[in-house]
Amino acid sequence: MGFSLTHCVILLVVVLVIFGAGRVPQVMGDIAKGIKSFKDGLKDDPKL
Repeated sequence: MGFSLTHCVILLVVVLVIFGAGRVPQVMGDIAKGIKSFKDGLKDDPKL
C-alpha cells in the first residue's frame, strides 16, 4: 500500500481548505523552521 498521486491530490485539497491558499507558504515555512530547530537541538545534545 503506497502513497499514490490520488493521495497527494486529496491531501493538497484538504490543506488548501483548512488553511487557505494565502497561508500555505507561511505554514510550510513555520514547519520547516520547526524541523530545522529540532535537528539543531539533536546536534547540540551531548548524549548523541
